Amino acid sequence: MAPLRLTALIACAAFALAVASTDRARAVDSTSPSPSPQPTATTDKPAKKSSKKKATKQKEKKSEQQFINGYKAAHAIIYQQHDYVAGITALKALGHDENPDVANLIGYSSRKLGRYDDAKVWYERALATDPKHSRTWSYYGMWHAEQGNLLKARDHLAKVEALCGTTCRDYVELKEVIEGTRVY
Repeated sequence: MAPLRLTALIACAAFALAVASTDRARAVDSTSPSPSPQPTATTDKPAKKSSKKKATKQKEKKSEQQFINGYKAAHAIIYQQHDYVAGITALKALGHDENPDVANLIGYSSRKLGRYDDAKVWYERALATDPKHSRTWSYYGMWHAEQGNLLKARDHLAKVEALCGTTCRDYVELKEVIEGTRVY
């Protein structure tokens, strides 16, 4: 019986590690956003299978794809065209401000426009939704470095290290900003 328990424990640990690794990989800046939090509805009534429910699921799937496409377009506006005002407009039009990737990009764009107070609000909103979003910790650390608060930037660097190690892009870029070898 003990070998079976050990095998089950190892399998559970491997599964947990796989799930955790997926979350870390999603936190890196990507042209695809993290899934938006879905509202959970609790009801005392038993679930009914109906064509209405099927239509709702199809509509949600289409809506999610529209969100992904809109996010990718806004990402390109920001990172390729460097049109931060248009990027912010496109991101806000998505109606997914609660998504940490959206909030982070709005914060990033605001920082690039010199709107530091707005950037802070958006970074904090992203972190409230996903405290393990390493890209936001990195960008927020850069925000602190630009404000001259290198101590706080180093605190954020330690959080990024804890989330993705010392070789991930988020860590390397923030470290270079703190050392003064990179402007971002």
